[in-house]
Amino acid sequence: MKEKEPEFLNRIEKHKGILYKVSKMYMDNDDDQQDLFQEIVCQLWKSYDSFRNESQFSTWMYRVAINTAIVFLKKEKRKVDRYELSSTDIKEESDDSEIKESQIEHFYKAVRNLEKIDKAIIFYQLEGLSHKEIGDNLGISEGNARVKLNRAKEKLKEIIKNQGYGF
Repeated sequence: MKEKEPEFLNRIEKHKGILYKVSKMYMDNDDDQQDLFQEIVCQLWKSYDSFRNESQFSTWMYRVAINTAIVFLKKEKRKVDRYELSSTDIKEESDDSEIKESQIEHFYKAVRNLEKIDKAIIFYQLEGLSHKEIGDNLGISEGNARVKLNRAKEKLKEIIKNQGYGF
């Protein structure tokens, strides 16, 4: 396994954006996002021997990352709920990059309010996966993936609207 470590680390480095997105979608604050990121990397390493190159590494990584996030989220739900006021909640918007950053933060905040399966579907959509690929990753039909994606988008719009924020 030691000889696979450099290959594994190269692959993680190449696709680390996936891990950041999953962490941000499932966790509210920076500390929890970093914890989830590390947990996903740990699970990927533990499972790396089971990766048989039958799919792309990124596809396999999506599955492990989403499943780890769901399990991690269940563990977090057992802890006392807490809400930390983040700096973006009180930061005044003064230029386009800050406005853009605020929009992204509101988007992720809204996504975190979705059900686990809807989060996964939105994540796959953001990653540019087709309806068939989303269905394959979730073990549902292409048509069902399309329907669930449309419903998830509607829920997301409603959450954003209820937050008093529109893009």
